[in-house]
Amino acid sequence: MHYKELKAAWAELTAPGAPFEIETISVRGAPIRNYKHAPKTVRELWLASAAFADREYLVYQDERMTYAQAHAQVNALAAWMATQGVKRGDRVAIAMRNYPEWLLVYWACLCLGVAAVGMNAWWVAEELDYVLKDAAPKLIFCDGERLTRLLERPEALRGVPLIVTRADSLPSGAIHWAETIAKPAAMPDAVVDPDDDASIFYTSGTTGFPKGAQLTHRGCIANLFSLMFSGQAQALATMRATGVAPDPNAPPPIPVALLTTPLFHVTANNCGAYAVTAGGGKMVLMYKWEAKLALTLIEQEKVSSMSGVPVMSRELITHPDFEKHDLSSLLSLGGGGAQLPPDLVAKIDTAVQTARPSTGYGMTETCGIITAISADFFVDKPDSAGPAMPCYEAKCVDDEGNTVPPGQVGELWVRGAQVIKGYINRPEATAENITDGWLHTGDIARVDEDGFIFIVDRKKDMVLRGGENIYCAEVEACLYRHPAVAECSVFGVPEERLGEEVAAAVYLLPGQSVDAAGLRAHCAALMAKHKIPAYIWIVKEPLPRNASGKFLRRQLKDTLARADAA
Repeated sequence: MHYKELKAAWAELTAPGAPFEIETISVRGAPIRNYKHAPKTVRELWLASAAFADREYLVYQDERMTYAQAHAQVNALAAWMATQGVKRGDRVAIAMRNYPEWLLVYWACLCLGVAAVGMNAWWVAEELDYVLKDAAPKLIFCDGERLTRLLERPEALRGVPLIVTRADSLPSGAIHWAETIAKPAAMPDAVVDPDDDASIFYTSGTTGFPKGAQLTHRGCIANLFSLMFSGQAQALATMRATGVAPDPNAPPPIPVALLTTPLFHVTANNCGAYAVTAGGGKMVLMYKWEAKLALTLIEQEKVSSMSGVPVMSRELITHPDFEKHDLSSLLSLGGGGAQLPPDLVAKIDTAVQTARPSTGYGMTETCGIITAISADFFVDKPDSAGPAMPCYEAKCVDDEGNTVPPGQVGELWVRGAQVIKGYINRPEATAENITDGWLHTGDIARVDEDGFIFIVDRKKDMVLRGGENIYCAEVEACLYRHPAVAECSVFGVPEERLGEEVAAAVYLLPGQSVDAAGLRAHCAALMAKHKIPAYIWIVKEPLPRNASGKFLRRQLKDTLARADAA
């Protein structure tokens, strides 16, 4: 493969004066690598997209919106929020599906220096209550379905105004979405700093509660530049190796992306929406994932890229109607949120003649990607996540934090512009996960001679189900709230479609009884359904422990047979 050419392209694109030139700056007392020529804030990115005024921007079912129409609504909304006393440093919550309104609220917030709080659309009332208390937003934008859940605990709202869209009726005191965009206005002036919070995205917590990660403007913009760099570097390397150059007179293609994952995750928001918006492209939104509908939308809207969790690509190319649709517009197919199995990389490469496989490895705590890989490089190393982007330092360390020799495995640590500021209201979690600017990813990895990173295991007790991180401790904390549970241990078991499913071994208190259905019903009242154990073993003996008293998850996982689970 063309690794020599990739290194040359890398050096050319990051050299002094080049578009992706790297500088070292001090942020929160640590030296970090940053893209020197990147916009300073997301406000600059959004305002620049006004140049694409007549192009289509958002498509949702039979609704279509141009950039000019989107800017008009974002301007009006930002001006309206300012009249409500919302100002730089405040937070505004977004609790809704992937409707166009989600993105309009997001851009309006960031243009004011206000942090957009992404609320997981699957959360139940208790989870919504916790996050509203933790984030303390000044406003809550929600859809009809989230409205119903929010009103289950009206005290959780604490008097915060509700702005509601796509609901059959409004409760007393709520504000209709139309009211917020009714008055045309110019975008209000605002001072925004690169280190201001751009958004608060919640990750599953190791202690039973989600943590609000503080994604900064600098981090979000750096992620966009990493995405752009990855595409240009691999294309330049391939061009040099093959001698085939693009037509210099051909206009640059306008990206059309099918967004298949929720906008409260960095995969759809920071990697999908940012890249399309920066390129003046079109975003096609889905209410929920359906492979058949995705095939129709790709053909109908001339989609050029689709990214989601791996199961989505697999279901697309194995759908019975796959051959019936014209997918010739598709140039890139892949995903994030979980590693693409090597067999899927090959299947993508052969299934659609025009599309090449692609993936990115990253996390909420890095505002998006750490690595990226596509096309021939991915086909050549299908079990790799790709090289770390230029704005990162990366190293693998042992349990004492010492760097291990090249090629050996260790926990992957990264430092750079994309690493989050920390977790709101969680100084201890911030200190535990970030050391001198180095983020502890919790993933065990090795780096090969070409600088490509291979993720080999996870250090944290976590289940990765369909791209959703589910911490075992969070599910255990929920199970322990059942009065019959004496001991429980949660772990992941392989699942063909989703990668992993949540499983639990439970030992009951003497004289108490509950079956698997009862435990699932208990969990359903307290947490989102994707976290509820799909497999439950109610065991007759106390769970095995190690010398320090910790449950032996791996032993439980290896010895319990899924066929015996309830």
